[in-house]
Amino acid sequence: MIHSLSLSDVLADHARSRPRVTAVVDGDLRITYPELDDRVSRLAAALAGLGVSGGDRVVWLGRNAYAVLELLLACSRLGAVCCPANWRQSQDELRFVLTDLTPAAVVWEPSEAVEALRDHGTTWIRAGEEYERLISGTVPREFPQADDAEPVLALYTAAFGGRPSAALLSSAALVAHATSLLVVRQMEPGFTFLNNGPLFHVGTMMFCLATLQIGGTNVFTPAFDPGEVCRLIDAERVTQAFLFGQMIDAVAEANADGKYDLSSLRFVSHSAEWDDMITVDDSPWCRSKMGGYGQTEVGGMLTFLGLAEGGAGFAGRPSPLVQVRILGPDGGEVPAGEVGEICARGKTLFSGYFARPDLNAEKTKYGWHHTGDLGRREPDGTITFVGPKLRMIKSGAENIYPAEVERALKTHPAVADAAVIGVPDPDWHQAVKAVVVLDAGATATPDELMEHVRTALAAYKRPRHVVFADTIPKRGFTPDYDALDEAHGGGNYPGS
Repeated sequence: MIHSLSLSDVLADHARSRPRVTAVVDGDLRITYPELDDRVSRLAAALAGLGVSGGDRVVWLGRNAYAVLELLLACSRLGAVCCPANWRQSQDELRFVLTDLTPAAVVWEPSEAVEALRDHGTTWIRAGEEYERLISGTVPREFPQADDAEPVLALYTAAFGGRPSAALLSSAALVAHATSLLVVRQMEPGFTFLNNGPLFHVGTMMFCLATLQIGGTNVFTPAFDPGEVCRLIDAERVTQAFLFGQMIDAVAEANADGKYDLSSLRFVSHSAEWDDMITVDDSPWCRSKMGGYGQTEVGGMLTFLGLAEGGAGFAGRPSPLVQVRILGPDGGEVPAGEVGEICARGKTLFSGYFARPDLNAEKTKYGWHHTGDLGRREPDGTITFVGPKLRMIKSGAENIYPAEVERALKTHPAVADAAVIGVPDPDWHQAVKAVVVLDAGATATPDELMEHVRTALAAYKRPRHVVFADTIPKRGFTPDYDALDEAHGGGNYPGS
């Protein structure tokens, strides 16, 4: 095991080499690296005492908190798998996650949806006092070194078939991705990251782990709140936060009076007001507007614009620890300038989806991971992302898969058929629009169908527009989305 380096190993080394560095800040809680290492050892021992062992899953059901990082590191120490689930999901969606993963333990924060799921047979640990008693009441013990090639993190993604799948990422993949990211971002000792984006999203998680990798400080806040983000940037001298577009505008507006000093934030240029508040960063990551192409299955970023400044392709060049090929349907590489599927292999790639053998076989045809996205290699060698092979809607930072929303719509007793498209939206880039066919003699209003979907799925997946039609145009058994776009104003899809 001399070549192995797990997340747990990274923490253990920081405990020795950075004894005075603050690893975690969450409210009044401040934890140094030695203290974090001790807490993780106790938590791993406590979970083992509850029956959690190698390969078992541990689920977090709650908003952002220091416990997410601790659980992930404890799972790394045990050889188990941590899954931070999307707390914004409906009760039905969360029940699916629990049934799919069959976790050995669930750490949870109170909410109406989660309370209703506690009949699901497993060990439930309430966040807060019960979680802290579990840690303080357990004696740490040694565990055999975990294999860094084994999965340690599960993130749900890719609901193209109507239900999502859990992408499994190993310590080796996460360490490799973190190393690539911290080089492109030019992270240095003292780097402080504000985890204000969701930790069930790879965009936040990848920076959390890169900050861990460099021995920096992770600051946690439950969810995005512009005023609180300003306060924390000032109080903790935050270097970077999970911010984009409208979030940046909201933070700038919240600090319009200059109450908070945001100059520690080394971030991308955005507007005159924003640039005056922060320090515009000159790293390749920020100079390129934080761009590239990625997905959960590759650990976050597969390509970086920061590695191809001035290049023709607006996805940039591959991360240093991966290979990228543009492949045709037969598995052969297509010539530069032609569109094919973006495929990859290398150190940052995932280990497959949990309990999805058929999907895993399909995704790894010809010895490459098939991303499900179309791209093109430009004459200068850079990559252009063209768009998903299957339809996807991008609303704000959220990926919405039509099949998932269509499935929810079809459970309404009045709906005979439904198809979902994305339409341009001035605030969120795209909004969900449902085209619905009602059963003969049945009635339903747009508001009724929107509310029906909201009870089945996360609120951001709910259609904002509903129109009724006599039929859904089809290509074989699937909706003809191009015809639906033409008829109902669809557009603004990712890559278009």
